[in-house]
Amino acid sequence: MRNAKAYSVATPTSPFTPTAIPRREPTPHDVEIEILFCGVCHSDLHQARNEWSDLPTAYPCVPGHEIVGRVTRLGTAVAKHKVGDLVGVGCVVDSDGTCPECQGHHEQFCPNGVFTYNSPDKHTGKVTYGGYSESIVVNERFALRVPANLDPAGVAPLLCAGITTWSPLRRQGVTQGKKVGVVGLGGLGHMGVKFARAMGAHVVVFTTSPAKTEDALRLGAHEVVVSRDAAQMKKHTGSFDMILDTVSAVHDLTAYLNLLRREGNLTLVGVPDKPHAVPALALHFGNKSISGSMIGGMQATQEMLDFCGQHGITADVEVIPIQKINEAYERLLKADVKYRFSIDMASLRGQ
Repeated sequence: MRNAKAYSVATPTSPFTPTAIPRREPTPHDVEIEILFCGVCHSDLHQARNEWSDLPTAYPCVPGHEIVGRVTRLGTAVAKHKVGDLVGVGCVVDSDGTCPECQGHHEQFCPNGVFTYNSPDKHTGKVTYGGYSESIVVNERFALRVPANLDPAGVAPLLCAGITTWSPLRRQGVTQGKKVGVVGLGGLGHMGVKFARAMGAHVVVFTTSPAKTEDALRLGAHEVVVSRDAAQMKKHTGSFDMILDTVSAVHDLTAYLNLLRREGNLTLVGVPDKPHAVPALALHFGNKSISGSMIGGMQATQEMLDFCGQHGITADVEVIPIQKINEAYERLLKADVKYRFSIDMASLRGQ
């Protein structure tokens, strides 16, 4: 067992402070990674503040599941990586590898899966600690190859925000000639726009803020609709193959279902704190569907990273030192970031 520098919270109301956390020695199939950058996801904030009753937080908590780093040590049986490789680690760091979910390349649904932080750690008997730290040790299957042509700071959010939006777009067969809507232009929404455009779709962003029009077009949208404008919404009735809804607050789903073609799909990736009302008639007329989507398995995540390498796609990030993480959380609450914070972990090693 080694100690690693990290930043943690001790209670739901306390600030992040420097600490040391235990990191295990690599087992035969593990890789040890020096963390270069770690994205800040809104779910990090929920976990740090113990805001998910179904997933209570164990303290001290070290968040972070959007990790990019260099492999520094290998277990004796590792065949997938070598020392010096640039790799990414997302929301899952281990699974049983034998269940139907794992065999189907959906490790994120494994009943014995291990999340990157706040998850029971079979090696230490405690909980896992995430990427707000200088290093991490994970099973080799959960360290993914990062294309060398991409900026590592912008790659980090791809390990959550990227795969969260990539998976449903891919599952719905988005390609040339499809019309795709993206509701909301935040950390998730801006990635949905980039991916849908690169897949060849006609992309329309829905926002409540007209001020976001210029940025939506810069990111790749063909059109921007102010969702509070009934005339603008009506113009698109029955025209979308798919709408990706990234908003994490309860809102009217009927308005978006009315915009779908026959057998069109509305996929929800935002996680509101209260249930949505499901409008049955809006689904019945046109055989439309509402679905959810949660990240993706290792195969899909690697496919997404490779696609990003081919198309030069990364997240738009504001790089911060770890010492500004408390300020970043305050700004996150105010949606004051375009579009993701990425922590430069050199700032942690230097303190």
